[in-house]
Amino acid sequence: MILCLTLCSLALHCHAFTSKDYSVALEKSILFFEGQRSGKLPSNQRLTWRGDSGLSDGSSYHVDLTGGYYDAGDNVKFGLPMAFTTTMLAWSVIEFGGEMPDQIEHARAAVRWSTDYLLKAATATPGTLYVQVGDPNADHRCWERPEDMDTPRNVYKVSTQNPGSDVAAETAAALAAASIVFKTSDPSYSTKLLQTAMKVFDFADKYRGSYSDSINSVVCPFYCSYSGYHDELLWGASWIHRASGDSSYLDYIKSNGHILGADDDSYSFSWDDKRPGTKVLLSKDFFDKKTEEFQPYKAHSDNYICSLIPGTSSSQAQYTPGGLLYKASESNLQYVTSSAFLLLTYAKYLNLNGGVATCGSTAITVEKLISQAKKQVDYILGDNPAKMSYMVGFGGTYPQHVHHRGSSVPSIHAHPDPIPCNNGFQYLYSGSPNPNVLVGAIVGGPDSRDNFADDRNNYQQSEPATYINAPFVGALAYFSAKY
Repeated sequence: MILCLTLCSLALHCHAFTSKDYSVALEKSILFFEGQRSGKLPSNQRLTWRGDSGLSDGSSYHVDLTGGYYDAGDNVKFGLPMAFTTTMLAWSVIEFGGEMPDQIEHARAAVRWSTDYLLKAATATPGTLYVQVGDPNADHRCWERPEDMDTPRNVYKVSTQNPGSDVAAETAAALAAASIVFKTSDPSYSTKLLQTAMKVFDFADKYRGSYSDSINSVVCPFYCSYSGYHDELLWGASWIHRASGDSSYLDYIKSNGHILGADDDSYSFSWDDKRPGTKVLLSKDFFDKKTEEFQPYKAHSDNYICSLIPGTSSSQAQYTPGGLLYKASESNLQYVTSSAFLLLTYAKYLNLNGGVATCGSTAITVEKLISQAKKQVDYILGDNPAKMSYMVGFGGTYPQHVHHRGSSVPSIHAHPDPIPCNNGFQYLYSGSPNPNVLVGAIVGGPDSRDNFADDRNNYQQSEPATYINAPFVGALAYFSAKY
């Protein structure tokens, strides 16, 4: 027993999480989205320190744009990351909803809070998609809870004259993926989502251009479309094909794939670059239809997966000394959660078809993919050199100084009087822990040496975001059922 404990204390990955641990983390990861809600909060709101906000969004433009999500620690509703978040939440439910029976209703509610907003944004004005509420430059000059917002709630749109194929096609993907989520539980809503997705996709495809060119000053550098819009068009068509089974979208993919990046390998899956996710999504068609024309998607999926596996000839991912996938100094955990999700989803597709991932001359088993994903999930939950959970409210040690306005400023229940724009900065610079626990939020994460500064001013490491959590929901559901 003494020897066992000694070995355990020396081993980095000795403390194993149980099914119950993953289930608790899953519940919290979905609960986080309630902290990001904009609009009129429902009676069953569980994060009760939040209040109603943005109730007049869009009104000065004679359009109802209430609802939706604040993307991160500020009070802007950015359309591109919100739509991607929605797609990934929906995909989590589609692939792993059966593994989250206790949380499926909350997961659907998290998807619907966004799709209700996206439907309004897509249907309010013909030939237009509303893609943002709030001036980010003005918003970032204030530190105030969303309930007190007095910064300009400007509304921004893309149109036939000022196109935004990237944000429009991602919105189409989100609505199509969500239509699958509600197909059984709410068929009429599902139909509305899919029909709207098709119209928005047609708009995205017919009027081509990047939203970064149309409304540059308010989306760059925040959510500039660095990868262009080709990847979103292929992603959007793939999701509508998956949701509808309509062969015309399959024809679109076949005809346009070469132009839209189907032949390109990309090794980062994020709100900006959809190529790896699209390849994995379309690899399912190869397995399901057993047609050679989809073989390239299987090959590209293998290339992406192999890039993540240390020791293979195709490996190119960097890992911290503690074993965390490391892509960027800012909000690195978004790449960790998205890659873990793709590892598990591709493992599922392979497993159902008796396949392996081919890395040069090496065959990588389903078990290896699952193991690689588990290391990343476990690292985030606290199995790391710092013994720090990067999910707020999970484990014994987690970030206390999260870069998030609503969490760091006293709630309207504790401090009913408004806290104006500049008065909030005292809370940004305070050394005290956040008074409101943003349960389930996953922050940006540690640096390339596994070091983490629990500092509200260090937004690169301490800011949460919806698109970090969304793919993690699926990964946690998988492990909550498996272990």
